[in-house]
Amino acid sequence: MRTRSLGTTGPQVSALGLGCMGMSALYGEANRAESIATIHAALEAGVTLLDTGDFYGMGHNEMLIGEALRAAPAARREQALVSVKFGALRGPDGSWSGYDGRPAAVKNFAAYSLQRLGVDHIDVYRIARLDPGVPVEETVGAIAELVEAGYVRHIGLSEVGAATIRRAAATAPIADLQIEYSLISRGIEAEILPAVRELGIGVTAYGVLSRGLISGHFTADRQLGAGDFRAMSPRFQGDNLTHNLGLVEALRKIAEQKDVTVAQIAIAWVLSRGEDIVPLVGARRRDRLTEALGALDVTLDAGDLAAIEQAVPDGAAAGDRYPAAQMAHLEA
Repeated sequence: MRTRSLGTTGPQVSALGLGCMGMSALYGEANRAESIATIHAALEAGVTLLDTGDFYGMGHNEMLIGEALRAAPAARREQALVSVKFGALRGPDGSWSGYDGRPAAVKNFAAYSLQRLGVDHIDVYRIARLDPGVPVEETVGAIAELVEAGYVRHIGLSEVGAATIRRAAATAPIADLQIEYSLISRGIEAEILPAVRELGIGVTAYGVLSRGLISGHFTADRQLGAGDFRAMSPRFQGDNLTHNLGLVEALRKIAEQKDVTVAQIAIAWVLSRGEDIVPLVGARRRDRLTEALGALDVTLDAGDLAAIEQAVPDGAAAGDRYPAAQMAHLEA
């Protein structure tokens, strides 16, 4: 497994990370045993970065990861680095009601995460979305106090713009920015990516397959359950879906020429964007994990990249990446 650094102050991690959200929430039902087996397979393959959020399944995902780590061989367990997002406020009915970045709340969220994960520290800790009522300096400052106390190793950011990144970096060392980045979500390239590179901050890219949309496995007739976030996502609706799946078919032609899968070429494209970018793959099953890991063996030359750019140009996707209510929380 190749490694990449999370910025100039962060840890060395595997070149691909495992995003665990879908094992607990937002993509419909998942199989607990298969989820744990997938985490174990990832660790066995050399994946060291496991990403979660304390609000994924209202703590379920953290407990799942904790269970998987306890059952893993000691050597694999010790190599695992856990990245946690916090701050999302949920109702008993699963509703979303904003974000809390107050210093007291930061420390409270961390205390619960440590208990659910069964660890004595969190490797990378970040608020999931900026709390508009709390200066980012206060939120980051509270995480810095957790670092000083030994409960957190590194500070991360999530879905914030260049100005906020600069303010946060002036407060404490920032390891990485977690943000959506894929062939059809390239908004970070204009201002955010140059800013983090100037500041020596890494990127952990989520949504590299756009929630399965550009995986090559999603079909127009697929029925999504009520608990599946994609049933409300603009990119999966009506004419938008038809258009976006057309982009996938254009990408498939390139993948077939290289004897790889659509998912592999989409992940390889993100990997090609820089050694400071670590894609997170949201595999919930071992076969999908194996496919994703195959992207590490895909080499894209200048001709391949030009063909990909022609098949899926910047801005080609139809529909926003979140429904309007959630887009309002994205500073980036």
